Amino acid sequence: MLERLRSWRGLARSLRVYRLDRQHLASLTAFYAELLSDDALVFDIGAHLGDRIAVARRLGARVVAVEPQPGPMRLLRLLHGRDEAVTLLQAAVGAAEGTARLHVNRANPTVSTLSSELADTAALAETWQGQRWDGAIDVPVTTLDALIAQHGRPDFIKIDVEGFEAEALSGLSAPVPLLSFEVTMVMRAAGIAALDRAAELGFQSFRLSLGESHAWHADWEDAAATRIQLQELPDSANSLDVYARP
Repeated sequence: MLERLRSWRGLARSLRVYRLDRQHLASLTAFYAELLSDDALVFDIGAHLGDRIAVARRLGARVVAVEPQPGPMRLLRLLHGRDEAVTLLQAAVGAAEGTARLHVNRANPTVSTLSSELADTAALAETWQGQRWDGAIDVPVTTLDALIAQHGRPDFIKIDVEGFEAEALSGLSAPVPLLSFEVTMVMRAAGIAALDRAAELGFQSFRLSLGESHAWHADWEDAAATRIQLQELPDSANSLDVYARP
C-alpha cells in the first residue's frame, strides 16, 4: 500500500509539473516551433507524461512515443490514446532488442532509469539528495533502428532516458535531421559518451539548452567544442539537452 501511495504521489507531481503547468507548455511550444514543421514525425524516447507529445501535436507533428513505466503509460493512454497521430509503445530503447531491468523511482518517476550506475551515483550527489530508486521491473527493449523500420524515418528524435542515452544511440545506424539527448551532470561521462556516439553517426553541429529553460545556451558548435562545454559546466547545472544535426 505504501509503495502504491508513493507511485500515485510521484505521478501526481509529474502531472502538475509537466502537463498542468500552462507556462511550461507554452514555453516549450514556442521553443519547439523553431524546430518542427507541421508534418514532422517525432520519436519521443522516454516520453514520461508526454509534455513533448502535447507540444508536438500542437505544432501538427505526428509522434511515436516510447515509455517503459506502466504508471506513466496508463496516463499517456488516457491523454493521447485516441489520437491517431500518436503511437504509444510501452518499452525502453537500447543498443539491442531484448529485456532489461528498469530501476524505478516511485516518488519521482521521471528519473527512473535502465542505468544502474545512475541509481548508484546519484544517491551520493548533493543535487540529488532524497532520490531513491526503490523498485525494479523487467521491461522490453527495442532499438531506434527497429522503430524506424516499423514507423519510418523521423524528422526529430528526442531521447531522455536518464544516463542511458549513449546505449539508446548505439541502436541507431544513421543520423536523422534533428536529435536531442539529455545529459545529467551527475552522469557527465555518460553524456559525453552520447555526444561521441552522435558524432560517430554523422551529427556535426551541436547546441545546448539548460534544464527546462527552453532557450539556447550558446550557438551551434562542433563536437569538440561541445565536449568542452559539457566538461566546463558546473554540477549545479544539473541537467541539459544537447541538440544535434548532421
